[in-house]
Amino acid sequence: MQLKVVKFGGSSLSDTEHFKRVASIIKEDPARRYVVASAPGKRTDTDEKVTDMLYTCYNMIRSREDITDYYQKIVDRYTDIICGLGLDFDIMGELEYIKNAMMARSGRDFAASRGEYLNSLILAKYLGFDFIDAENVIFFKDNGEFDEEKTNEAMKNELKYHERAVIPGFYGSMPNGTIKTFTRGGSDITGSIVARAACADLYENWTDVSGFLMADPRIVDSPLPISTVTYRELRELSYMGAGVLHEDSIFPVQKEGIAINIRNTNHPEDAGTLIVPNSHTHESKQVITGVAGKKGFSVINIEKNRMGAEFGFAARVFRCLDSYAIHTEHLASGIDTMSHIVSTSELNNKLDDLIPELHRVTDADNITIDTGLALIAVVGRGMRESKGTAARIFSAISGAGVNVRMIDQGSSELCIVIAVYESDYERAVKAIYNEFVNG
Repeated sequence: MQLKVVKFGGSSLSDTEHFKRVASIIKEDPARRYVVASAPGKRTDTDEKVTDMLYTCYNMIRSREDITDYYQKIVDRYTDIICGLGLDFDIMGELEYIKNAMMARSGRDFAASRGEYLNSLILAKYLGFDFIDAENVIFFKDNGEFDEEKTNEAMKNELKYHERAVIPGFYGSMPNGTIKTFTRGGSDITGSIVARAACADLYENWTDVSGFLMADPRIVDSPLPISTVTYRELRELSYMGAGVLHEDSIFPVQKEGIAINIRNTNHPEDAGTLIVPNSHTHESKQVITGVAGKKGFSVINIEKNRMGAEFGFAARVFRCLDSYAIHTEHLASGIDTMSHIVSTSELNNKLDDLIPELHRVTDADNITIDTGLALIAVVGRGMRESKGTAARIFSAISGAGVNVRMIDQGSSELCIVIAVYESDYERAVKAIYNEFVNG
């Protein structure tokens, strides 16, 4: 029989009715044996996520404010879910322990992780599944890095004792036993960890959208859905802001070649998007798989005669940027020029010191900064076999009256990155999408 690991996001577990819908989805397919749960998300646009409420409690305690009334809102969220499900389950002891632990300064990550912990306890009770606490099977190293191999061994050994189980997402433990969380959206990573350890046939990630779209629907009207995308394409799109799935969540399943299926809890009949290891058995019908981008970039332009013949020039520039905690997103260079695309936020309050230091270490003829840039990634495994793709992209952009500030294409021909001014960003995305989809 097939084995599936399923992860449900906060929007899928926000209230009683969503719990019932999730239980129906799980019970519909006996292969869905291991479940990863997030904390309750927003019930309405004006509502608060439980994780954000727990962060607020933590900050209130540090400010020596009384959290009694505010914490009661969290208590009410969980008791409402339990009562609505008709469960005979007393969770008040857990809620009181968590409150006392936070007041005793248990730590920010402990506070944030309790949303997933409590939701998973309730879901396990409702489903009749076992509960596996993530702190016992997901581990981080002393430096805070995820301990992948230790986790995989512990998770694999633990799953042997459970035919069906619910595991909280988002957190694990440090060597000293304290709770450590992943970054926001880390429950996606937990699901991938469980799928790898279980040697799952499929990892289903259930959320509130029916997979990925070929473009941002806030920019392009009714963009087409992406039926199949490869791991590498997903990485490129996620990095540029296509945020349906945490970009690091593919790494555990990638090792085992496990596919990920993005599904919609509110529309379980939709096929969603299938994320596959490679394109050998999933040829693309479109030249491009998707177009994504984001604003907020600047370019550092460095000019110096005979720069290309100077040994160690680039290394000195990178070391200088590193010393100011500035990360190069993309790099374009010529025989006498070098342009570093960086996040504008990383330049804040640093330019007065950075520019003189760059001049000192490079003896450059000229250094300038251009701000207000956006990056657009055109991604697609179909581009390799389609001649003239780049020409079509630049023709479409030019036809929309947009000037290209920089171009970067890797040797794999999987992704072309274009820098344009922020004022031209939306026009450029629309032009590229229309060229390849409606053209």
